[in-house]
Formats: sequence, structure tokens, C-alpha cells
Amino acid sequence: MTKFATVCFFLMGLLMLPTPTQATGIPTGTSTSIPAPRLHLVGDSTMGDKPNLNYPERGWGQLLRAFMLPELSIINHAANGRSTLRFLNEGRWQLLVSDLSAGDYVLIQFGHNDQKQDDPARYAAVDSTYPQLLRRFISEVRSKGAIPMLATSICRRSFNDKGELENNLADYAAAARKVAASEKVELFDLNTQSCADLTRFGPTNSQAYFIQVPAGLYQQFPDGKIDNTHLSVQGASWIAQLFVRDLKTRQHPLAQFAWRELL
Repeated sequence: MTKFATVCFFLMGLLMLPTPTQATGIPTGTSTSIPAPRLHLVGDSTMGDKPNLNYPERGWGQLLRAFMLPELSIINHAANGRSTLRFLNEGRWQLLVSDLSAGDYVLIQFGHNDQKQDDPARYAAVDSTYPQLLRRFISEVRSKGAIPMLATSICRRSFNDKGELENNLADYAAAARKVAASEKVELFDLNTQSCADLTRFGPTNSQAYFIQVPAGLYQQFPDGKIDNTHLSVQGASWIAQLFVRDLKTRQHPLAQFAWRELL
């Protein structure tokens, strides 16, 4: 892809997310008579809202609103750099729990920052602290009459020299699956699904789903930026689509608020 084509690709991508003053595209009269709960999203930067719409990074929770009817209130608590441990120790978790109402849904997705052993403020060991905190979160959500759900960490775009995808979050994804099974909560296996897609996309075609900023486009990154963890507009839409399709496939109650699967 030439530099000019790459620039055009990124600028066109910025237009994909409606601003608060733009029409959402929801067909007139589209609604549901079912009383709408609230959906709380808990996680890290791959899920969080990105307020700077002039930069192409998005969290998939931010794009999720474009797929769901406005009757469903989506409250995105996810934030950059957070792990289960840091989210708890900063008081973010306690604030969320204090706001919960019976019947609310809470989707929890961590792992990317939990594995950072060189950062004690964030590191949550995969065989101890991480599953322990997930179980605590589940218990405290249930204590408020709300409904906990887990999602596995989305796959990083990490290809080796042979062009093979390396799933460096596999152990955290496995831990989340084990907790979900033992606690009998819904699990959305975004790790398995996103890794399968990246394998299918391959090293070249997968670039569009992550931050691949060419040099000279952003003053903050004059030499460009390659980031294979954080999602572009297209990438956030892709993960949101995986979640919505999973809702519909399993006929989850929240699927009744999904009005489309594609942007």
C-alpha cells in the first residue's frame, strides 16, 4: 500500500464513527417493547472509549453503540492501561458496583495488562490473582442482582517470521474460560474468534485492523506508529461485530437490542 493510499484509508476510517450530532442511521420506528437493562463494559484500552476522534484508535466498546438500539444504555467503564488489579485498586470497580441495579449486565474483559510482570501495580498472575479477582468481580455483581459475563482477551496481531500467528494471551484466555465454567457465567470467547480471524486475514491484510500510522500524518507521531495491540476504527468495528453475532447466535437477551451486524 502506498503512503498516499494509507493516508486516505485512515482518513476515510475516521468518518465511520458517528459523532453525537450525526444521525445514527437507525431506521425510524426501530425499537423494542422489552424493558431495556443497562450494559456495563469493564476492561482495558482495547474496549475503552477514545475521546480523540482525530486519531484512528478506537475501543470495541465504543463502536458497539453503533450496533445496538439506543434503548440499551451502554456504560463503558473500560480504561487504558488497566488490569483487574489496577481497576480494583484505583477504586474504579467499587464505583461501578455502587451504580449497579438489579437486572444490569456487566461484561468483564481483561488480560492484556494483567500479564505485565514488570509492573506490580498491574500484574495479576494467571494462575492466582487473575482468576481470584474475576471470581470476586462475579460475586460482587451478583450481590447487586446484576448479571456478570466474561470475555476473553482479544488477540494481538503477533506474527512470527514464518507468518504464523502467535497467541500470547492464550493462558489468560484459558483462565477466563475456566472461571466462567466454574462460576456458570456467560463467556464470550473473543480470543478464539479474533485469533482465528487474524490467521485467516494473514500478516498483510490484518494491518488495517490495528494502528498502522504512516510517517508524516500525525504531529504526535512524526515517524509513524506501529501498534499491534490497539484497534483502528475498522478493528474496533470488527470486534464489536464478533460480540453482536455471538449474542444473536446464542439468542442472548441482549440480542434483542441489536439492530444490525454490519456498519
